[in-house]
Amino acid sequence: MTDVSQHFLDEVRRQLRGHKRLGEGAMAQLQDAELARSRIQFCSDSREAPRRNMRSRFTDFLTTDGEKPDRHRDREFGLAATTTRDELMRWWEQGWGCVLAALDSLTPEPLLPTVYIGEEPLTVLRALNRALAHYAFHVGQIVFLAKHLRSQEWKTLSVPRGESEEFNRKFVEELRRRRSVSGKESSRRS
Repeated sequence: MTDVSQHFLDEVRRQLRGHKRLGEGAMAQLQDAELARSRIQFCSDSREAPRRNMRSRFTDFLTTDGEKPDRHRDREFGLAATTTRDELMRWWEQGWGCVLAALDSLTPEPLLPTVYIGEEPLTVLRALNRALAHYAFHVGQIVFLAKHLRSQEWKTLSVPRGESEEFNRKFVEELRRRRSVSGKESSRRS
């Protein structure tokens, strides 16, 4: 069980770090006026308040309820129009810092014990899956809106259009190279 648990934790960490990079890549492409516009849109019609949600959920993750008493959800949605890019990015880093620090402190053993979010009992595994889906959803919103706002100036965050075949060819070559190197290392140890 520990091998599967460790693999799960590693995969959650990998995916969350990937989502963080995608959000940062999208926000980096926005001009300050576009970032301000996207802040207003996110705050008025979505629950995009990552720092407070992340801090609440992942501070003392295993020992306290993930819905902290000092979290006031309705107040999270009103960012001031004067909020700067630096402030927003500092909040982004603080939120992700809480999540990643909590994940890095976990060992494979505590995946089935119960944690609470708003007094709802969840296994650690379920709480992590829930957070992964939740943050992926919001990062997807950020990417979608940034792509919309940048329109023709948008720089893809994954495989550029028209380059899929070349990407796939290089990917397969790299896999084969890794297998070859791995096979040579295995035969040297034998």
